[in-house]
Amino acid sequence: MVRTYRGFGGRRRTGPTIPSPNIWNWPEVYAAENAAQDADGALWAALWEATGGWAGADVVDVGCGDGFHLPHFAAEAATVVGVEPHPPLVERGQRHRDGDRVRLLHGGAEDLPLPDASADLVHARTAYFFGPGCEPGLAEADRVLRPGGTLVVIDLDFDSRPYGTWLRQDLPRYDAPAVERFFARQGFAQRRVVSTWRFADRATLEDVLRIEFSRATAARAVDDVPALTIRVGYRVHTRRRPESVLLP
Repeated sequence: MVRTYRGFGGRRRTGPTIPSPNIWNWPEVYAAENAAQDADGALWAALWEATGGWAGADVVDVGCGDGFHLPHFAAEAATVVGVEPHPPLVERGQRHRDGDRVRLLHGGAEDLPLPDASADLVHARTAYFFGPGCEPGLAEADRVLRPGGTLVVIDLDFDSRPYGTWLRQDLPRYDAPAVERFFARQGFAQRRVVSTWRFADRATLEDVLRIEFSRATAARAVDDVPALTIRVGYRVHTRRRPESVLLP
């Protein structure tokens, strides 16, 4: 089925899924990027606080890529399911599989391959949920959440320097305030978190910037970062499904 969605620029586009050129085209570099992210644990700590944690919970990670975050959830959760639309990443991520406790499945945010009311936490990090146009994915997340479960959407903060500055250079049509208003209308709470990306060497840092930005912006970013760390801001949106629904 062909689906429509809105990209960062706000234009409605058509396609089977939202492409992620960074991880789709350079999975090894993106793996190094994942390893560098949140070196101080600030984002994970904020996520635990905002959701009430996931100890003993059934967790779904939407747009999980090659499953990098699944082991972190699995350290506390009862079960973890990663859902990813790009088949090569699903295959690559099978190394994280642990019987029925940790699984990777092929699927998209608008059609999760999971039963109703089967999850306590649905997590999506910089995947699919970019504001207006993502309503089908929000509804699908609600479908698989149990009453009292939480949907958390983590996106990059365009107002946080320096990373947000580079984002705005490459995506001038992205309206960050409008996206924030959208999530507020949808009933989400929001908190901002600033975290640190720490790289082992300069070459890896520069490779990561080059897969995330245009050539000109990446060159500026490389010049802007004199060391091996980058401060990166995030928006953490959370919405809890009501424990019960009162019927008329």
